[in-house]
Amino acid sequence: MLSSWSFASISFFQPPAFLMIGIPGLEAVHGWISIPFSSMYTAALTGNCLILLAVRRTPSLHQPMYYFLSMLALTDVGLTLSTMPTTLAVLWFDHRLIGFNACLAQMFFLHFFSVVESSVLLAMSFDRFVAISNPLRYASVLTNSVIIRIGLAIVARATLCLFAVPFLIKRLNFCPGNNVLSHSFCFHPDVMRRACADISLNIRYGLYVVVSTGGIDSLLIVLSYTFILRMVLSLATPRERIRALNTCASHILAVFVFFIPGVSMSMIHHFGRHLPAVVHTLVAYVYLVVPPALNPVIYSVKSKSIREAMFRVLRGKDKG
Repeated sequence: MLSSWSFASISFFQPPAFLMIGIPGLEAVHGWISIPFSSMYTAALTGNCLILLAVRRTPSLHQPMYYFLSMLALTDVGLTLSTMPTTLAVLWFDHRLIGFNACLAQMFFLHFFSVVESSVLLAMSFDRFVAISNPLRYASVLTNSVIIRIGLAIVARATLCLFAVPFLIKRLNFCPGNNVLSHSFCFHPDVMRRACADISLNIRYGLYVVVSTGGIDSLLIVLSYTFILRMVLSLATPRERIRALNTCASHILAVFVFFIPGVSMSMIHHFGRHLPAVVHTLVAYVYLVVPPALNPVIYSVKSKSIREAMFRVLRGKDKG
């Protein structure tokens, strides 16, 4: 006769590993698909590392705006490294297995860097608001110590919001054989739907995280740019207005590149379950892979100072 402990151990099951699909329905052409993915990952890592080196080596860029840009570049490096190993392992080598605990770790860091990026974009909008509304006090308001505190608050916020997510997954009971993920990385909505248990708490908590981070951040960014636009329109000449708006152009583009795929992905996961799995997967890839690759391009094209500093890094020259 089995003991009650034995019954409990049989009734509760967690897979030793998950099987990652990659892109559902396109497994036969993963080799070709790996080419644009490899290019985007290379561009993301190279571009963001160049920005970090450019800001560090150029004293004229030791200003609040560029410190926040460094935070964004560092976050994009982390977001890229969160998904790159498993994605390229699936596309290049058809290595599809990821251990259960490794999956939880990847899931935490993937969502952690997403929340951090949202917070950094909000901090950058505050930076632009201060620079335009009170340019004479800009450097005295956003001192190095204030920027450090903002950075620490961003990391603490993301950690506190997402600390519970792996444990909420770990408490779930999974059915044997139901361990196939529809991505090449561990994504919380995807992982929790592999469970054979009530996932309503996971859904509610996931929605809370989305609303309390990306939702609030996007609203505050819109509010900050509403005030910025009012101040810009009050400037005396059209030339001053254009110059003020040009200082915000890169940030506005970065906000669109990050939040539009993010909102699309959230809507699809909550209301588009009838859509093919490939749609969910491709939108997730656009959200996680494209912004880190595009942000360095956006800032190097729109900012002459960053572009020149990046070229100096490539040429191996420092500016004193």
